[in-house]
Amino acid sequence: MADVETITVADVSEGPGGEGTVGEEVSLPVVEVLTGRGFITGKSGSGKSNTASVVAEKLLSNNFPILIVDTDGEYYGLKEKFELLHVGADEECDIMVGPEHAEKIASLALEGNVPIILDVSGYLDEDEAKDLLTAVTKQLFAKEKKLKKPFLMLVEEVHEYLPEGPGLDECGRMLIKIGKRGRKHGLGITGISQRPADVKKDFITQCDWLVWHRLTWGNDTKVVQRVIGTEYANAIENMGDGEAFLMTDWAESIRRVQFQRKTTFDAGATPGLDDFERPDLKSVSDSLVSELKQITDKRAQHDDEVERLTAQLEKKDEHISQLEAELADARDMSRMADQFAQAMLDTTQPSRMREAEQSGLDSYERDAPEPEPEPEPEPETPPSGPDFDELQIGGNRPLVKQLCRSIAGLDTIERGMLAYYCEHGPAEPMDAYVAAGGDADRTIAYNCNATLKEVGVVTHLGRGHYDYSVPQFIEAAHDGRLSDAEFEEIIDVIESQFLPDLQRA
Repeated sequence: MADVETITVADVSEGPGGEGTVGEEVSLPVVEVLTGRGFITGKSGSGKSNTASVVAEKLLSNNFPILIVDTDGEYYGLKEKFELLHVGADEECDIMVGPEHAEKIASLALEGNVPIILDVSGYLDEDEAKDLLTAVTKQLFAKEKKLKKPFLMLVEEVHEYLPEGPGLDECGRMLIKIGKRGRKHGLGITGISQRPADVKKDFITQCDWLVWHRLTWGNDTKVVQRVIGTEYANAIENMGDGEAFLMTDWAESIRRVQFQRKTTFDAGATPGLDDFERPDLKSVSDSLVSELKQITDKRAQHDDEVERLTAQLEKKDEHISQLEAELADARDMSRMADQFAQAMLDTTQPSRMREAEQSGLDSYERDAPEPEPEPEPEPETPPSGPDFDELQIGGNRPLVKQLCRSIAGLDTIERGMLAYYCEHGPAEPMDAYVAAGGDADRTIAYNCNATLKEVGVVTHLGRGHYDYSVPQFIEAAHDGRLSDAEFEEIIDVIESQFLPDLQRA
């Protein structure tokens, strides 16, 4: 391939701001296009996408390598005449690909000389599309450092990747890297956008060739004025369809030209009332996509294996959680049984002592003289705090009174945590601790929670969560013998020790 080899893309047109003889053919040097930096712009309907397609058709006709980043699914019409590999996320592509295919895509393009349409229009997730483009550009850049083969990347809607303003994501930085350093490796880039004002100016001003189609928005015409001058900015609003100012560094000229019409199916045309038939498109050979399919199959097998192992892990986690819950329940039930036994012991011991005392008293009274009456003692000051002996409740009163005493013995934070569990259900100790007015001390939070667990008013559910367990405690202690009314009465009495609304009631 000689340096002087060219592709003819336009004719000089008549009008202000142009140079050259009207009707004269306009050609572009192939090496400059393949390895340089280009920019094609114009408002919707001005002909910019047609110009990009004409350049692509001319390169493909001469078997020059090219990769087109298609953001709107417009370029598959090239397959009407040319054998291209169409990859992306759409079922109409030859094969659906992801970042894992990037190395093979770059190898086919550079080493296999296979023209490729990288169609990112089918990706619903914009980040997923950018991940694919980033991976492909990295592979192209790395391989070109060794191959140094003239190769062009044609990027539609380049403002989405190289936006004006501070900061670029990884994809944008990679494209800028190609723009700045790709030429010496043989890797060129041409960006296409209908809004030059939105494209990073560092990219536009570094381009070797630029095509300016019709622009009417003020911010866009200001870019024209800044880059090529006021004369062209004044004329660009009245350009005809397909007409443009062509600026090239190699010719050091600005010509007003009329670009040729593309010869392949216009997949990007605005839908009209007339029906149109999609033409037969050339299919790539199975051998071209076989290795890509193998990568897809391996990825699918990998995903299936990950899914299988994940399911196994989740099943084991569920089993562990179940065992933890059963162990916690067993400990809670054991503690409840101990408390119940202690309460019963507290209930029976006084009556036995009274029986023994009464027996001894009866014997003493039979033998002893009549005692002298003792003076009545001074009345004692009643103790502060709730008088649990005065609680009027049914069921196992000593057990309930003991539980109330235990709750009353908790500090303010612990009672607040218990109220949180009661009102909000399962929670982590730290959440209950903070809600009760505690600070961010995790150790104290779990110490307070351990106290609640020892009292028997919360139970461990597994995975670090605890729940209010007083109703279960009462049911287990009474073996289901309480009526609904008695059960509600007991619960109200207990909860009045830590729930503000019940305390006030």
